[in-house]
Amino acid sequence: MERFEHSKDREAVNAARAAALEALLIEKGIITSETIDKIMAIFATEMGPFNGAKLVAKAWVDPDFKALLAKDTMAAVEKMNFVTKGAGAEGEHMRAAVNTPEVHNLIICTLCSCYPWPILGLPPYWYKDPSFRARAAREPRKVLNEFGLNIGPNIEIKTWDSSAQIRWFVVPERPAGTDGFSEQQLAALVTPESMMGVAVVKPAGV
Repeated sequence: MERFEHSKDREAVNAARAAALEALLIEKGIITSETIDKIMAIFATEMGPFNGAKLVAKAWVDPDFKALLAKDTMAAVEKMNFVTKGAGAEGEHMRAAVNTPEVHNLIICTLCSCYPWPILGLPPYWYKDPSFRARAAREPRKVLNEFGLNIGPNIEIKTWDSSAQIRWFVVPERPAGTDGFSEQQLAALVTPESMMGVAVVKPAGV
């Protein structure tokens, strides 16, 4: 994934920028430190890929829920009591793309980095990379190969472009060898990458 790599000090540089911006906003009275703490706590405990993993696991064990998730995603999500209302466009209009043996779905945002924050958290750096955004739309099979995901030529790849109006995520296929797993055990197998379409869910221990 060299094409999508960033400088090794990007975390330190971005952290310094964020700290400087936070200090300036607090100094001008636009926000308070308590506001920052509250937002950070929400992303640590209420919004993140742990929610998406629960959705996927429930879809794997409940065919009716899976059908609802595909047809009316927000109705299914609201059954889970996640924080979505008041989360802005990032969470109020989400859609699920369900993988099948015949179709593999990939999520991108060609405009910027639109992302379903309530169920996937914040987007990774490479998702915002202009090269990824352009190439994934143009040559998704090749890009997935660069992620180490080889999609066979007999499988269709569908690319879904997230926007300010709709935030997409993938419901990956359930891996073999997980019969009898509880929802909690299944959720532990689901990764953010699999819900973005750049990976598949592997069985436990693989």
